[in-house]
Amino acid sequence: MKSAVLLLPGLNRDRDMIAALTTISGEPPVTVWQTETEIPDVDLIVIPGGFSYGDYLRCGAIAARMPVLEAVRKKAGQGVRVLGVCNGFQILLEAGLLPGALMRNASLRFVCREVELEVTNAQTAFTRHYAPGEVIRCPVAHHDGNYFAAEDTLKRLEDNGQIVFRYANGTNPNGSIRDIAGIVNEQGNVLGMMPHPENLIEDAHGGSDGRPLFSAALDMAA
Repeated sequence: MKSAVLLLPGLNRDRDMIAALTTISGEPPVTVWQTETEIPDVDLIVIPGGFSYGDYLRCGAIAARMPVLEAVRKKAGQGVRVLGVCNGFQILLEAGLLPGALMRNASLRFVCREVELEVTNAQTAFTRHYAPGEVIRCPVAHHDGNYFAAEDTLKRLEDNGQIVFRYANGTNPNGSIRDIAGIVNEQGNVLGMMPHPENLIEDAHGGSDGRPLFSAALDMAA
């Protein structure tokens, strides 16, 4: 299965994501620069983490208005899977591909540590290699990961099973409402999450809890 990784000024997790996708699929992803207006035929598009455009205005606000995001929107509308991690999640929200907003951490401090995630929906294209209710480990590193949405949006997310990851066992690092760590769109092909699964895919990382997410998204055996 083919994948693509977006490159934007300030993103610094692109190499980690490229390494993860290459390790799992055996084929390096294509890279797509911010000014591109077309994305090659791929099965998965990934927007990695970092600090696109220095997080000026709001995290992800400038990146969401680059030409390549219109191409991402088009591909998502065609059913292509899209994954946004950390700053990538922020960009997806700013681009209107996912609902809600990510605010400053409740502590007003940058948080870099490992958390636990509960898989609250194991039937999506990204989570189907996990068991329902499974708790996995995953690192986080962010300053603006406090997810918030209006009550009607939260109800819709709950009713539709769009909340796929929650911080578990009191490890919520940012004050995110209802412990939300990752959500999908209504069609289930766009996932945004704050934790970094690409940094826990092999023994050298100290574990492989993030690997099933990528094997599922790439339609590979777990």
